[in-house]
Amino acid sequence: MKRFFSLILAALIALPLLADGSLTLPGAMSAFWAQRYSAIKPMADGEHFARLGGNNTLILKCSFKSGEVVDTIFDASTARGFGNKHIDGYQFSPDESRLLIQTNTKSIYRRSFTADHYIYSRKNNKVAPLSENGSQQVPKFSPDGTMIAFVRANNIFIVKLLFENSESQITTDGEFGKIINGIPDWVYEEEFSTNCSYDWSADSKVIAYIRYDESEVMNYDMPMYIPSTNKVEYDPYVAPYSYKYPVAGAPNSKVSVHTFDVKSRVTRQLKLEIDPESYIPRIRFTNDPQTLAVITLNRHQNTMDVFAANPLSGLCKRILREQSDTYLNESTYAGIEFFDKHIILQSERSGYNHLYLYTIGGDYVRPITEGNYEVTGFIGWDQKKNEFYYNSNEGSPLRSNAYKIDKKGRKTRLTKGDGTNSTIFSAGMKYFINTFDNLTTPPVVTTNDNKGNTIKTLIDNNELKSKLSQMQLPSKELFTFTTSDGVEINGWMVKPHNFDANKKYPVIMYQYSGPYSQEVKDTWYIGMYAGAGFETYMSEQGFIMVCVDGRGTGGRGTEFGKCTYMKLGYYEPRDQVEAAKYLGTLPYVDKNNIGIWGWSFGGYNTIMSMSQSDAVFKAGVAIAAPTDWRFYDTVYTERFMRTPKENKEGYDLGSAVVHAKELNGKLLVIHGTADDNVHFRNMLRYVHQLNQAGKHVEMALYPDSNHSIYFGSYTRLHVFERLSRYFIENLK
Repeated sequence: MKRFFSLILAALIALPLLADGSLTLPGAMSAFWAQRYSAIKPMADGEHFARLGGNNTLILKCSFKSGEVVDTIFDASTARGFGNKHIDGYQFSPDESRLLIQTNTKSIYRRSFTADHYIYSRKNNKVAPLSENGSQQVPKFSPDGTMIAFVRANNIFIVKLLFENSESQITTDGEFGKIINGIPDWVYEEEFSTNCSYDWSADSKVIAYIRYDESEVMNYDMPMYIPSTNKVEYDPYVAPYSYKYPVAGAPNSKVSVHTFDVKSRVTRQLKLEIDPESYIPRIRFTNDPQTLAVITLNRHQNTMDVFAANPLSGLCKRILREQSDTYLNESTYAGIEFFDKHIILQSERSGYNHLYLYTIGGDYVRPITEGNYEVTGFIGWDQKKNEFYYNSNEGSPLRSNAYKIDKKGRKTRLTKGDGTNSTIFSAGMKYFINTFDNLTTPPVVTTNDNKGNTIKTLIDNNELKSKLSQMQLPSKELFTFTTSDGVEINGWMVKPHNFDANKKYPVIMYQYSGPYSQEVKDTWYIGMYAGAGFETYMSEQGFIMVCVDGRGTGGRGTEFGKCTYMKLGYYEPRDQVEAAKYLGTLPYVDKNNIGIWGWSFGGYNTIMSMSQSDAVFKAGVAIAAPTDWRFYDTVYTERFMRTPKENKEGYDLGSAVVHAKELNGKLLVIHGTADDNVHFRNMLRYVHQLNQAGKHVEMALYPDSNHSIYFGSYTRLHVFERLSRYFIENLK
């Protein structure tokens, strides 16, 4: 259950300010967005990068060194056969002579989508459809650039570019609700953060793919109420949506790994000896075409094995194992990197996430990074110079920077600003694009050399800064306090622009609180919208807005992050209550008017925080909240809680349904009826228990809306209108 919000507000067209200069709610949700480049892709020569331009009708070639546009790679208005369509995405062939252009994108779940793809030849400026037999998913060039594989209707296809784009089907058993080839099922996509489950061998001779048999996974049916046209129609029935969703303790898909020999058209199944309940979150061909890396997790997700598999013989040999006494975080299997002779692994074995070097055969060599800080991402390895590049929060869990370690072990900080830095390096690691921002500074985008020297500012967002200078903005600050348990907690606070320390203000606390999440950072993107937009609007209504990251959240190592193992909902609400009590001691806070809200896990923790015996919250809003972990999916829930059979006490302890009678304060619950992630029944079961306990609650339902509640042009704004009005009515 990762934080799931699409933050694009294209449907809201409204003036940001009223005549008196105050910020409107629609304006707050859109006024602080910064300019940025879209779809940056480093090019093979190491000197240039591509990006979208021209309102997503151009693909531009830019110089890392100068930052200037040096060429137009693709122009939708002049490409023959394209019809001036909107570009949703693109990818280069390995030699960059062709591009695959993505259009007409239609979302399925969080990461999955179908799209119409077109093959573009840079030589003759001509476009041809990848397939005329229907939209495609996850197309991928072969390493030699002569073929493109893709998935349609749960089967894998290949298009051969040297044979007039001839299309052939390599799997035939794919069927919705039964068999999936080459793309993940719902729970793999959601909880293992992937939308693709196949790969090409380095010599382009073999495709390896994961096959998911979800025949025995339980169906979940969601009634649908609005016709697909979204018009006022009166059909007697609208068909329900049914899909496979394994709840905690229930059967998952049965997974196996197969290979397809392109020349002989022979399909083989790997001889992978693992427990039938194990997961396969990733497969990836190494640079050796005879070695496929197969990464597996046991069902408890505390043991990861890496197998070296021969794609032709099917033989598999375990080369590396990583274990934890709790669970392995996603960076362990998603962040593993394979080189010609080495593997780089991310591990929390020291209590913090760090990089470790292994041989390609799985023999441990040495740690690359060490210390009481978190590596937040591996960037790359310049093997010629033996220099490692990575991102970390060394110095403060609230800030991030890029670093380089040379062959002598000397460390260099490459990014200069104190706040949040995000980097994209060139091929060969000679240059990088850095985006810097912090609590009070909108993003600044620069090109830099690999010593950290700024070459040129690409985007300064001075127009936004000028607009902000003319507005009456609240103050934003970071703070720290210590709980009665002796735990140091970080937070941010947004105060009204006309703040008076002699007054007492009501407080609204926002939080997410899910395992290894992090809402409190020194970044422009705090809160629900860029620049703390919603918080800015609410501060103008007379509130102080606060967020704290309690125990179980990320950036501070395993002792802090994994203390919630087997007991979700125990420490997280206690720390929110502690935060509210601390705020109540501040001379400018009205301790009798403190509210709390959150979305998804944050909605769950809102309810749990208001159900503590010493809760001090007058009102709360829980949006799309899971209310009992027995209703949530296998992968996420069991990672932190194991199964209901193994941990009944923990499930009961963390159940909002079980503790419904203990609710204190006024509560508004909000849910989309077509939430494929946190099912609507979570809300209904909780409300039923509240009713039986004689508790009263307000409800807001959004027909056919999913987890982020966007269905309909006005819906998202309606959610925030309801949210803001509820606190205005109940805390002032």
